[in-house]
Amino acid sequence: MKDMIRIVQCWIEHPVRKLDQTFTYLYEGKIEPGCRVEISFGTRTLTGFAESVEESEESREEIEARLGMKLKDIDRVIDEESLITDELHDLALWLRNETLSTAIACFQTMLPGKLKPAGGRSQTVKEKIVKLSEKEVSLTPKQLEAYLYVKDHPGITYTQLRKEYPNQARALVEKEAVILEEKEKEAVPMRAEIPQEELVLRPEQQKAMDEIRNSDDAVFLLEGITGSGKTEIYLQLAKEALNQGKQVLILVPEIALTPQMISRVKQRFSDGLAIYHSGLSDQEKYEQYRLVKTGQASIVVGTRSAVFLPFASLGLIVLDEEHDSSYKQDSQPCYHCRNVAIYRGRYHHCKVILGSATPSLDSYARALKKVYHLVSLKERINRTLPEVTVVPVRESIRKGGSYILTDVLKEKIRERLDRNEQIILLLNRRGYSAQLRCHSCQEVLKCPHCDLAMSWHHDIKMLKCHTCGTMLHTPSSCPVCGSREGFMSYGFGTQRLQEETERAFPGARILRMDADTTSRRNAHAKILSAFADHQADILLGTQMIAKGLDYPDVTLVGIVNGDEGLSRTDFRSCEVTFDLLMQASGRSGRGDKHGEVVMQVYDPGHYAVRCAAKQDYETFFYQEMKFRHAGEYPPYTYLAALTVSSRDQRQTDRLALALKAGLSGPFKVIGVVSLLKINDRCRSRILLKGKDPQAIKDAIRNFIDTTDLDLKGLKVDIDPLYLD
Repeated sequence: MKDMIRIVQCWIEHPVRKLDQTFTYLYEGKIEPGCRVEISFGTRTLTGFAESVEESEESREEIEARLGMKLKDIDRVIDEESLITDELHDLALWLRNETLSTAIACFQTMLPGKLKPAGGRSQTVKEKIVKLSEKEVSLTPKQLEAYLYVKDHPGITYTQLRKEYPNQARALVEKEAVILEEKEKEAVPMRAEIPQEELVLRPEQQKAMDEIRNSDDAVFLLEGITGSGKTEIYLQLAKEALNQGKQVLILVPEIALTPQMISRVKQRFSDGLAIYHSGLSDQEKYEQYRLVKTGQASIVVGTRSAVFLPFASLGLIVLDEEHDSSYKQDSQPCYHCRNVAIYRGRYHHCKVILGSATPSLDSYARALKKVYHLVSLKERINRTLPEVTVVPVRESIRKGGSYILTDVLKEKIRERLDRNEQIILLLNRRGYSAQLRCHSCQEVLKCPHCDLAMSWHHDIKMLKCHTCGTMLHTPSSCPVCGSREGFMSYGFGTQRLQEETERAFPGARILRMDADTTSRRNAHAKILSAFADHQADILLGTQMIAKGLDYPDVTLVGIVNGDEGLSRTDFRSCEVTFDLLMQASGRSGRGDKHGEVVMQVYDPGHYAVRCAAKQDYETFFYQEMKFRHAGEYPPYTYLAALTVSSRDQRQTDRLALALKAGLSGPFKVIGVVSLLKINDRCRSRILLKGKDPQAIKDAIRNFIDTTDLDLKGLKVDIDPLYLD
C-alpha cells in the first residue's frame, strides 16, 4: 500500500532574511514536525527543518492545483523523530519575534552541533553493543567466562568487553557466539555514591527559603552578599522539586564556575546529573541533550545554552550570578538567557531564582517595582566581611613604588605565604603588555584585520589580537613610519603580573587562569582542582576567577588595576567595574580565617570603588541610577542596536544610511556611528532609544519586511548590554 502524501512546511537553512518563511514540499513517507530534511532549493541542496506536516488524501496534481504551484519532493528525512518538544518549537518562534532573528537561526541556536539544521554537520558517534547469539558453539573455559560475563551485563559495549577480556572478545565474535549491533553512543548520568546531607540553614537563610517556597510569585531575585549561602538555598529548593518528580536546571555564567557547582550538586544528589557547556565536544553535547530528552537526567548544571535543553517537566530554574554579561548572546539571535529562563518557567509553572550579590541594575529595578519578588540575604555565613584596603596607585608611583605590585600588597602576600594561607590576584587583562608603541612615531601596533591594538605575549614571543585571534611576530620596522628604532610596551597583563609575582616571591607556587591557559580541554577544572588541593599558593587570573569560587583558605584577594574598566565609554562601565570589585572581594575570608582585600586603583574617590570597598550595593544602585536617569539609559529606556557590517566601507555606509532613513516612530534614532573594524569587516551602528519597546521592534520588523536591500550584513540586538 502506497504511503499517503504529506504536505510539509519547511524552514530552510539560508542567511537571506527575505527567505525567513516556510516553503511547501511533498513527502510520501513517515515524517514528524521538528525533523531535519534535505531539500532542493533552486539549484542547491539545503538542510530544512519541518515546521508542520499535513496528511492529504489528494493526489499530487490535486494538491498542486489547489495551491496554485508546482511542488518539489523532500529528498531525504534525516531524523526518525522530532528533535524538539512542542514547547521548544513555540520557544523558537517566540525567540524569533523577541530578537528579530530568522526562525532557522533560533532552531540552530537551540540544538547541539550534531543536530543543528545546518549543512556540513558531522554524524553522531556510534558504538558496538554485544548481544548473545542463539548459535551453539564450542568455547574454551576462558571464552565461556567471557560469554557468561556478557550474559550478566546486558547492553555491554564491545569496547568494554575487550577491556575485560582482551583475548577472548574477538574469538567470541569470530565463532558467532555473540553478535555486534551498532547504536548511537549514549552518556550515563552522573550519580553520587553516598549523597551528603543538606546543611542546617541559618535563620536568615531559612526565612529566605520559606519566603520563596510559600509565595505564589514566579520570579525571585535572591540578592545575597558574597558568602551568604545562596547556593545552599538553591540546593534545598532543588531537592524539593526532585522529590516531586520534577527536573531542575541550574545555570552558571561561565565554564570556570561549572566544576564547583557540579561538585556541590553531585555531592548532594543521587539522581542523574547532566552537564552542558561550551567546553564539551559536539558528541558530548548531543549525549547530554539525549539524557535530558529521554528523562534520564533529573538535574542539569550548565552555561547559557543549557537553557534550551528539552526538559519534559521543570520544577525549578536557577540563574546564578544573574548579573553576568555571559548570559547575553552576542550573535543572532541576540537573546538574554534570563528572558528565556523566565519564559520556560512560565510554561512549566515553576519558580525561577535569579541569584547574585550584585544584581544587574535592570533586575534590581524590576524587583523594586514588584515585577520580581525581592529576597535578601544581608549577612555572611561566618558573619564577617573581609577588611578592604584601597591603595591609590598614583601615590605608589610618586613614592617610587611599583604600579603592578604595590608595597602594601606585597607585604600582605608575604604574610599569607608565611602562614600557608592562599591568595587570589585579579587583573582583568591577559597577555604580557597591553600594547607596543613605536619609539619614533608613537603609533600603536594594530591588528591587520581589526582596528585594535595587539597584545604582546611573552611566553610565545608573539603579538596577539584578543578579538580575532591573529598572531604576528614583532615587525623589524614600524609599519606606519618605517622606523627601526624598536617599540616600547605600555600597560600589562596577567603574564607580566605572574612574572612580577614570581620575582617578588621566588618560592611561591603560582597558577595562572586566563583565556590563554584554559584553551585546552578541562583546563578550568584542572587549575581549580589543583588550587583547591593546595598545589598552589597563589591563583592569578582574569575576571573568570572573580566570582562564584569558594575556597576557605583564601584569606587575601589582591585586585590589580581594579578601576581600569572606568575608562571605557560604555554606559555600563561603572556597573561592570563595581560588580568586578565586589565579586572579587567576596572570594576572601569565606572560611573560619579572617579575610583581607587590597584594591589597587587610580581613582579611589570614585563611587564605584568606594561602594565596592564597603560591599554597599544599595548606595551604588541609587547613585548609578541618577546617572542612568540623566542620560536616558536603561532601565529608564529601552535600546536596540542595529549594526551593519561588510568588507566594503561604501556598502556599509549605504545600508546604514538607508536603515536610518527607513526607521521612524516614538523613539530617538542615534547615529550613524562608525565602529572599529573587526575581522576585516567595516561596521556602522544605529541606536534606537525609547520608552516603548514594542514600537521599536515593530519599526525594525517593518523595515526588514519591506526593504529591497540585502540585509545579510545586518545584526539586530534588542536590549544590548554594551555599546562601546
